[in-house]
This record gives sequence, structure tokens and C-alpha cells, in this order.
Amino acid sequence: MPKMKTRKAAAKRYHFTGTGKIKYKKQGLRHILTKKSSKRKLHLRKAGLLSPAELKTARKLLPYG
Repeated sequence: MPKMKTRKAAAKRYHFTGTGKIKYKKQGLRHILTKKSSKRKLHLRKAGLLSPAELKTARKLLPYG
């Protein structure tokens, strides 16, 4: 049986933790930062975790994660 292909776009966006959860960088911290509050920007800096519902579809995109 041939090897499964990894979706390269998903591989660049998601990273696996040691316990098998998937981390991602939150959106909205690239430009137009002057109107966003410091608290909002602080929370956007931290990595987000995928919800269990999204985890199922992400695992199909990253078969070797």
C-alpha cells in the first residue's frame, strides 16, 4: 500500500503537542494593530488548541502527525 500524502498547507499551520493535541497560531496579529487593545493582542500571541470536533478533520490532513 502506498504512503499517504500529508496536506502541506495543514502541516505549515498545525503542530502536535506531546499529548497528541494540535496547536495553531491565532489569526489577526499581522496588521491593523493600532485599533486592537493590548489585552486582545496579548491573547492573540498565545497558541490556540483545536477543538475535538476540528481535531478529527485535521488528523485526516496530517496522517503522520
